[in-house]
Amino acid sequence: MYLPDAFAQRDREAAAELIRRVGIAELVSSDGRAISASTIPMLLDESAGPHGALLGHVARANSQWSSFSPEIEALAIFRGPDAYVSPSWYATKAEHGRVVPTWDYATVHVRGRLVVHDDEAWKRTLVTRLTQFHEAKRLQPWSVDDAPVEYVDAQLRAIVGLELVITKLEAKWKLSQNQPVRNREGVVAGLEQGGTPRQLEVAEMVRATADQAGANGLG
Repeated sequence: MYLPDAFAQRDREAAAELIRRVGIAELVSSDGRAISASTIPMLLDESAGPHGALLGHVARANSQWSSFSPEIEALAIFRGPDAYVSPSWYATKAEHGRVVPTWDYATVHVRGRLVVHDDEAWKRTLVTRLTQFHEAKRLQPWSVDDAPVEYVDAQLRAIVGLELVITKLEAKWKLSQNQPVRNREGVVAGLEQGGTPRQLEVAEMVRATADQAGANGLG
């Protein structure tokens, strides 16, 4: 990952929270000749190993689980909120005009060793944990036990579990930190005026980053 110092998010808990909030990743692996990628829900298990692990599953028909090289690191990409930033929002546009468009975003890249799990007990535990995590805030949460046993058994036979044993985690919060305060304020105002859920989420992150910079005497 290209990670300029100004955009490096070094707070592991902030990165972990984005992983939990996003919930789904682009899992990229290689067999040494070709690259495979799948979009799959992944659960962060911070108790697994020294750096934690990401747990997920793919369809048995998806060849990615059987075509990767265990010697080559795999990569899981969690994309947080993102939004276009117009140069017209910058106060410095009126001052000197030396401004260009950009994009603000947050992302987490997780590298590690990919391990296949094809035993029924492991897969059942995984889908139960995934379900409980994503259903937890619902008024009437669905449970794996709500489905007929034979149906669940058939579904488990149709998937293969994957564990990404984490070796490196990098988080990038590109949120206008390289702009002066008056420009960051303009970005927040512009995003809030746009008013889409994604723009509002990015605006809140830009504001929080600016507040943190101010508290540290920066910007």
